[in-house]
Amino acid sequence: MPGLAWAKRSRVILDVGCGVASFGGYLFETDVLTMSIAPKDEHEAQVQFALERGIPAVSAVMGTRRLPFPSMVFDVVHCARCRVPWHIEGGKLLLELNRLLRPGGYFVWSATPVYNKKSPEDVEIWKAMATVTKNMCWELMVIKSDKVNRVSAAIYRKPSSNECYKNRRKDEPPLCQESVDPNAAWDVLLQECMHKVPTDASERGSRWPEPWPVRLEKPPYWLMNTQLGPYGKPSPDDFEADYIHWKHVVQNSYLKGIGVNWSSVRNVMDMKAVYGGFAAALKDMQLWVMNVVPIDSPDTLSIIYERGLFGIYHDWCESFSTYPRSYDLLHADHLFSKLKKRCNLVPVIAEVDRILRPEGLLILRDTSDAIREIENMVKSLHWDVQLTYFEEKEGLLCAQKSMWRPKEVETIASATG
Repeated sequence: MPGLAWAKRSRVILDVGCGVASFGGYLFETDVLTMSIAPKDEHEAQVQFALERGIPAVSAVMGTRRLPFPSMVFDVVHCARCRVPWHIEGGKLLLELNRLLRPGGYFVWSATPVYNKKSPEDVEIWKAMATVTKNMCWELMVIKSDKVNRVSAAIYRKPSSNECYKNRRKDEPPLCQESVDPNAAWDVLLQECMHKVPTDASERGSRWPEPWPVRLEKPPYWLMNTQLGPYGKPSPDDFEADYIHWKHVVQNSYLKGIGVNWSSVRNVMDMKAVYGGFAAALKDMQLWVMNVVPIDSPDTLSIIYERGLFGIYHDWCESFSTYPRSYDLLHADHLFSKLKKRCNLVPVIAEVDRILRPEGLLILRDTSDAIREIENMVKSLHWDVQLTYFEEKEGLLCAQKSMWRPKEVETIASATG
């Protein structure tokens, strides 16, 4: 499939039901980022195993609500024996993949209904899948078989225009009403409809992003000078200024001045990503960054995906969907001073302590007051404060989580309680 063009055209992948994420681990070595998701089921903690291997993954389930990602951001979606019943309820779960896939993107499905024609159940599933995908205007490009184990994969392509939608005999599944926001993804019920492919040249999704790695540094074509970015400049200028800023900070401070042993860092989270500039500045290192866009911040997550990075929506007044001790380094830029207006910071810092590995690092940039408050909290957890720096009303904190654990356990109030 030359159309896939791994690490050039296809850079950001969603792997549903990832198992222990070997697919994502292999692709990482080829300069492809894979967002691996899986629930906790009878296979137990697949995502935890993946994170222990240093492979990006989050605990999530294809159920009744949208996944916490924007629309039209994944170049490829992959499912290898993921046991998701795509064919039932009119393809309701497949419609969620349709929301997430870029126009012209691919769905790679490897499961027994693709290649096991001896099982009546698998044959019926294949027929149902053929009907659903045809109704959705997905084109079956090829069925590829492995000569060694005889396992096959069906590769479908999402349409890049609205022509097929217009020519359908039945409007099933229906096209979404214009009032249905395709990017609303935090605690939003699944919608049993399809969104039209953007046709205006200035709209996101009307054409494919630049090849990797050009897309990392170039402002997306749909950022307009007439729009103001989160920092107050015209969006393309805002994007470029953010990248310049984080390259300077990473090169002159994080890599040299604060004593981080980057050779031991693999799983990184930016707790308040804007354009993903922090992650972009680390692109040449053997690590990955989970870019988190808080739900009360400007919605820039689609920009992060457009530049070939990935991330997730989250409300930091709630727990993050991952296992304890998942990340080697957490980074936050002016998160806590804003967050304290919405919720109690003590449970939030307890959550930070939960998801950070022992001997992992927390790097904070924030107001002086917020830095001093967080410093006192992490000291109470017996963390080692390696660096604090203050200039006027701004501050920097670098702290390392210790191996200490409390002997007595006390339940604290929730962040929002």
